[in-house]
This record gives sequence, C-alpha cells and structure tokens, in this order.
Amino acid sequence: MSRTTTVVPARAAWSSVIRTGATLAIADLHGNQAVDFLVYDAHDTSVRYSAPDTIHAQGGIFLTSGSVLMSNEHTPLMTVVADEVGRHDTVGGACSKESNTLRYGHHTWSQHACVDNFLAEGAKYGLGKRDLVSNVNWYMNVPVEKDGTLGIVDGISAPGLSLTLRAERDVLVLVSNCPQINNPCNGFDPTAVQMTITEPGAGAAAGRPGEAGGA
Repeated sequence: MSRTTTVVPARAAWSSVIRTGATLAIADLHGNQAVDFLVYDAHDTSVRYSAPDTIHAQGGIFLTSGSVLMSNEHTPLMTVVADEVGRHDTVGGACSKESNTLRYGHHTWSQHACVDNFLAEGAKYGLGKRDLVSNVNWYMNVPVEKDGTLGIVDGISAPGLSLTLRAERDVLVLVSNCPQINNPCNGFDPTAVQMTITEPGAGAAAGRPGEAGGA
C-alpha cells in the first residue's frame, strides 16, 4: 500500500492510472487555479467521462461531494468523496488555440492551452484528438444565469483547499493544469497544484498540501 504525491507545475500536464478503490486528492496550492480533467476506463479508453451522463445522473451541472463522474455508457468512473470548495464546473470546456483566438484575438495564437496538454499527455496512452471530450474543470467558477448565459469569473477556491475522488474501476486520469492567462479562471497567474494518490489501506484518503509522498 502506498501514497504518492506529485506537485504539477503551472501550465503543465499530468496523468496516472488510478486503481479501483484508490483515491486521488487534488490540492489547489495557491488558490483559484483551474484543473482541467479527463478520465477514461484504464482497460478500454472508448469508455470515458461523459458530461451529459454525469449532469443527467445528478440532476445538476455543478460537482461537489457525492457527485459521480459517469461514463458514456452511464456507468460510474469516479466519485467525489470530499470537497472543501463546494462547486466545480462541467460546462466551460478546455481552452485551445482556436478558442483563445476567437475570444481574445489572434495575438493569443502562440499561447499554450489545455488542449495542447491533453494531446501531449494522452499520446502516451495512444489517445488522440478524437478521444478528447468535454472535460471537468476543478476549481473553475462558471456561473450559469436563468437565461442560459454563462461566464468564467473569479474563483471561489483558496490556497490549500482540496477535493478527493475515489476510483470506481481502474481509470486513466489526464490533467491539464490550466495555462490560461486571458480570463480570471487562474487569477491571470497560473500556479502549481498537488496530486496525491492513496491506495486502499494506506491510511488517510488525502495528503495535505505540501505533504511529501512515498511508499
């Protein structure tokens, strides 16, 4: 049994296979850092996170404790078992060179984006662009008005807050520690986050921010 902790630098990608029953804790080390997140069945990546299935299953668009990340086969992939923030986004999507150019101007074309991170990290597992689906945005604040309009606004997280997910099957997790600097999702200043994987029976479910990992 083991606990492994990794600090993911600002703008960087990260991935891992999380075994059934293990937990993944994601800590927002400096506050208001969006963490773009995709999850797949580790043994069959055609079974992957589905925003429509997840929203339908829980009857709402925001994720928090008790939320289950559902697959495109309407089966559970991971469950949020702890959440110190209270609301996370399912509809804002991942930034890309194309969306940055459309929203913020052609001068942003060369800026690094979450889609770049997902493609580079996913390639390690044989995944390509057609395998990217609508993602979860942990710590991103995307309020939706009654008329359906939404916006990316200042976050509601704070330094050191965390959330924990439990794997309901062996899953592959891809993360982009969002590099966006053109809207407030990262406070216009991307920062590091911490990932802690805890295997069943290894003790507490989540390492606290700054805590070293090990076997």
